[in-house]
Amino acid sequence: MCRSLWFRKHQQKRHLPRNFIMYILLFQRVVIEFFLGVIYFPLWWYTAGVKKVLIGLFHWLQTANYKFAPGLWLKNLFVPMFGQTTWEGRITSVFIRFANVIVRTLLLVVWLVILILLFLCWMIVPLLITSMIISTILL
Repeated sequence: MCRSLWFRKHQQKRHLPRNFIMYILLFQRVVIEFFLGVIYFPLWWYTAGVKKVLIGLFHWLQTANYKFAPGLWLKNLFVPMFGQTTWEGRITSVFIRFANVIVRTLLLVVWLVILILLFLCWMIVPLLITSMIISTILL
């Protein structure tokens, strides 16, 4: 009997698990996706993420403008309140509506400042976290 035939006949067959190649490919895919996600995250955060945040903050500002409506109060500044057409009623109406316009405009400006601060936090937080991680690793 030839050595190669004997070797083939008597060799111990080592079987890999049935789905071993699938597990290797799956593991490879997960590792690649993880590293691509880590690399892509800052790019997304400062491009598409910023766009989504700005759109959302703009909608919040529109909602606040709709609820406070200083323009509507300004438009009706000289319209008499409660149908009071006397000069006392008109003067009172103008002062009350003017005070309303000022207060509502100030509230809208305060809300705008809060939204700007939220946007700045969105931009700065990843940089702060990255600097903390780097300083922890280096120390």
